[in-house]
Amino acid sequence: MRHVIALDVGGTGMKAALVGASGELLHQARRATGRERGPDAVVEGILDFAADLRAYGAEHLGEPASAAGVAVPGIVDAEHGIAAYAANLGWRDVPLRALLAERLAGVPVALGHDVRTGGLAEGRIGAGRGADRFLFVPLGTGIAGAIGIAGRVEAGAHGFAGEIGHIVVRPGGTPCPCGQHGCLERYASAAAVSEAWAAACGDPDADAADCAKAVRSGDPRAVQVWQSAVDALADGLVTALTLLDPRTLIIGGGLAEAGETLFTPLRDAVRQRITFQKLPTIVPAALGDTAGCLGAGLLAWDLLTTTDGTEVAT
Repeated sequence: MRHVIALDVGGTGMKAALVGASGELLHQARRATGRERGPDAVVEGILDFAADLRAYGAEHLGEPASAAGVAVPGIVDAEHGIAAYAANLGWRDVPLRALLAERLAGVPVALGHDVRTGGLAEGRIGAGRGADRFLFVPLGTGIAGAIGIAGRVEAGAHGFAGEIGHIVVRPGGTPCPCGQHGCLERYASAAAVSEAWAAACGDPDADAADCAKAVRSGDPRAVQVWQSAVDALADGLVTALTLLDPRTLIIGGGLAEAGETLFTPLRDAVRQRITFQKLPTIVPAALGDTAGCLGAGLLAWDLLTTTDGTEVAT
């Protein structure tokens, strides 16, 4: 059965699948990233995982994979197949596409940024399906974004497109590791809400999920922390939609797991802030932590599909 390898590399774990032509998951597997062993060991672990997936396909599906897609964090030069930098993995300028192609007997390999790859999946087969323009914003340890245009995700001239977590929403505010002050992700990421709620309630182990629970129970301290985050997020999102005019705004990541505790006030806050702009549909992400892996599969299949939609023979 014709299939591709999809691999999503995270800071602590890797998710992988063999994906059929219709998007069906024919085999799934997970492994630790092993970053504690250093960047060279991480790269070797990725290559070994991909080789094992190829062998599994050959044995159980009758042929090896026709292509591979891999999503990685950090700064990615997708055009040249270079994993340029990832602070949490410790690597710099790794020619990952070439290394994988060599390990996989020369099949085509696509390399993508983890958030943009997850956004690709959300846009094509997830919450943004059918939308010609979308913006995918995962709210996790930080805040990133994926700009979807006609079934593709825009990387920008230098691979930095979509970094809306570094829109300054509170000038002169909290310092950000990027060097600015008042960045969106210092106020509205899951990590920022966790930090603010831990300080407000006096429990150093409290997190954003605990804050959301306290909001639902009516705790005024939690309501204040939560609304502050929602207001900052709405300020950043209105800036983004002013520039990009998306038809659908997809919110994912850990903070989105709060459901309507987040989405009801967020929709209201965005609606109150827009003037001439068109209000996009604001929806939760649909694919959860499988988005990156599914998106990597889409990148791989794209390598095997011509612009008119016909498959390339391999």
